[in-house]
Amino acid sequence: MEEERRARRVQTSAALLILGILSVVALMVGCAVGSAAIPLDQVARTLMDRIMSREVQDETNALIIFGIRLPRALLSFSVGAALSVSGACMQGLFKNSMADPHILGVSSGAALGAALAMILGWQSTALGLGAVTLAAFMGGALSVVLVVNLARVRGRTSTISLLLAGVAVSAFLSALMSGLMLLNRDKLENVYLWTMGSFTSSSWNKVWCCLPVTVLGAIALRAYARDLNAMLMGEEEARSLGVAVERVRLVVLALCTVLTATAVSVSGVIGFVGLMVPHAVRMMVGPDHRSLIPVSVVAGGLYLLIIDTLARTVAMPIEIPVGVLTSVVGGPFFLYLMRKSRTEE
Repeated sequence: MEEERRARRVQTSAALLILGILSVVALMVGCAVGSAAIPLDQVARTLMDRIMSREVQDETNALIIFGIRLPRALLSFSVGAALSVSGACMQGLFKNSMADPHILGVSSGAALGAALAMILGWQSTALGLGAVTLAAFMGGALSVVLVVNLARVRGRTSTISLLLAGVAVSAFLSALMSGLMLLNRDKLENVYLWTMGSFTSSSWNKVWCCLPVTVLGAIALRAYARDLNAMLMGEEEARSLGVAVERVRLVVLALCTVLTATAVSVSGVIGFVGLMVPHAVRMMVGPDHRSLIPVSVVAGGLYLLIIDTLARTVAMPIEIPVGVLTSVVGGPFFLYLMRKSRTEE
């Protein structure tokens, strides 16, 4: 048993080290490539000058890196990490590798909130964030609150009732948004582009909003890793081991909701990250959430950072919406999961 624990820790540490190094490299590349290319050595020098509080040698490069590319890279990493760790915990909670963070209607609620803000022309800001971002967060969070309350029967919620309520609420909110778009065709393009997901409006305010939530949320979810491991064996078995199943389910759902709603509010709807990355990580380090959660954080951030860099450079000067690329990659992966699950039945 002790040898297994030691082997798991070594495996997890190695995965985190490799992914961490790759993330730093991807961050540097993300700051270097674009319409105005900057050599990697100059990117490294500029970053070190700012970190060490030295005078920056090239003000133009510094403006491009710190004003545009670095906040975008950090935001895409934060969003990817939030979606990935939420997906890993949702898959454990529902004991289904095809579950993802949007399964309870977060994306539909966020899209409806954003659409309302755009159509009504809300301009007020808070914490340096626009009305669309705040409305999307509130819409995503409130949709999950609605799902949980609809799924609660006699003071308890089951995974089946949560899934059914999530599907129903998502369909209802999507229909409402479609009706709003039909009645306000002058805003149709803006709403549609938002639902495709993008980091074109990245800013340091969004980074300081999303990054702390991602870090704190991941730490909080890691604290429930043992409980999630026990729930993989079934609710009755988990209760026999002393796990307060109902409380753990609600707390994990709340944490995943906050993470997902925050991610969607600053980037739009980006699919398949929370589905694909945790499954790939599970193949590397196994189903133990003590390893799965931290590795999913770094792997999800790295994945979306790479996807966003490709989205803005592969077809320059045109920028491809990030959600389009994640769907192109994630769609076939989802079909693979579905086929694999049917084969194993």
